[in-house]
Amino acid sequence: MRKQNKNTAEEGAKGRFHSELFDWGEALLISLSVVILVFVFGVRIIGVQGSSMEPTLQDANQLLVSNLFYTPEKGDIVILTKDSFMESPIVKRVIATEGDTIDIDFETGAVTVNGEQLEETYIAEPTTTFYDVTFPQTVPEDCIFVMGDNRNHSTDSRYGALGMVDTRYIIGKVLMRIYPLNEIGTVS
Repeated sequence: MRKQNKNTAEEGAKGRFHSELFDWGEALLISLSVVILVFVFGVRIIGVQGSSMEPTLQDANQLLVSNLFYTPEKGDIVILTKDSFMESPIVKRVIATEGDTIDIDFETGAVTVNGEQLEETYIAEPTTTFYDVTFPQTVPEDCIFVMGDNRNHSTDSRYGALGMVDTRYIIGKVLMRIYPLNEIGTVS
């Protein structure tokens, strides 16, 4: 009788171990699936290349980006791609959205949207570099006008090859900087 109780106890322990192991495996598999789904459909990690967003972002910063339920708004920092302009994704700030009229006075460096001068505390210096787009410009439907924060060292919507950007080219809005580690946090 004792031997049978011992076997039953051992079988019970093995059963509990297998059940617990299965539970851990199942939890790990579900967690891994959720992480994969989030990164495939929800957020991406994209690196900054170049100096066009200084002082806000630096070359080699790593950014967490999302396009879930995103509608562009003025002031957002976005990642976009436009193969006819550049093959790799670029990071810029949304200055104007559809229907807005943008004007730039290259002598004073003032940028105005719908007649109101922007207070741009985030820029490196006033906008004095002119490319090939004439102003004022009205942003077409489903488009945005973007500029880098390092205005005089940024190729952006002032340059005809990029111009007004169709919102379908937006990869997503920058949620936060995740590298370098000492600068983790939101950016604005």
